[in-house]
Amino acid sequence: MFFLSDNTASACPEVIAAITAAAPATASGYDGDALSAQLDGVFGDLFGAPCTVLPVSTGTAANALALASMVPPYGAIVCHTEAHVHVDECGAPEFFTGGAKLLTVAGADGRLTPDGIDAGTAGHRGDVHQVQISALSLTQATECGTVYSPDALAALADHGRSRGWRLHLDGARFANAVAHLGCDPADITSRIGIDILSFGAIKNGGLSAEALVVFDPLLVPGLRLRRKRAGQLGSKGRFMAAQLLAMAHDGVWLRNARAANAGAARIAAAAADRLLYPVEANEVFVQLRPLEADALRAQGFHFYDWGAAGSGEARFVVSWDTPAQAIDALAKALAVPPSA
Repeated sequence: MFFLSDNTASACPEVIAAITAAAPATASGYDGDALSAQLDGVFGDLFGAPCTVLPVSTGTAANALALASMVPPYGAIVCHTEAHVHVDECGAPEFFTGGAKLLTVAGADGRLTPDGIDAGTAGHRGDVHQVQISALSLTQATECGTVYSPDALAALADHGRSRGWRLHLDGARFANAVAHLGCDPADITSRIGIDILSFGAIKNGGLSAEALVVFDPLLVPGLRLRRKRAGQLGSKGRFMAAQLLAMAHDGVWLRNARAANAGAARIAAAAADRLLYPVEANEVFVQLRPLEADALRAQGFHFYDWGAAGSGEARFVVSWDTPAQAIDALAKALAVPPSA
């Protein structure tokens, strides 16, 4: 019973069918095929604004390329201390930017605030002796499984823009955030001035395609070249486009996210007062009791220990296809009282 990560999930049937349908076609390579030609229009309708969609093969590539298009080598990116770009990408943003720094700022429940950003960067002078802050990278849903409200995200976007910073949104679990909020996707992207969204699909039922959704056309020419230079321009682009179109068609991306969120909510209800963070997407962080981790693993549950070694903190991630029986079993196991 796997709760390690939504990366362990299968590809959903619609994605597999789309890849199969694209297989026998003879088409132009790279982005020159008919499926790739549909991406801008389909995602433009989804986000209510003109955009350019550039498929890549990983979320790390999406984030790093997006930031590299915004930030010079002598620049800096403000992000949360728990941001994936800082904690889990092996220095890819620094590598792709040619040496720009990540300036990390703390924030409760994985979320940044304007005041927190000001406090966290108060010691940064910005003179010739220091890197120049050039971008703000936000994560929606956050690494703590929480979600920014549209108003909170808009306030952060305004705060960054007032300082002349570019705005990047890491949306590895963007679908889960939209499913939780029930908002128009534009309310947390194009309408608040996000320059580039890293649109996550692989965790949500995709197979091997993520998307850079670029709302500022000035960034597109350079990004096309950076994508090629990074080895992220797929020679058979129709297969990547097919996956993204399948996810967007008939709301598959939201259907999958709602299923994952609902499973996480079921587990959260069982964990009750042992939750480390509010459960607003598909990640559940729990304070386990002594020996409970071993007991859960003995029952067949797979999950990550979290936090400091020996802290007893654990993370459980529900995928779009996590079986209901596994969710119910975990909920039942976590609901067992200490004396049982």
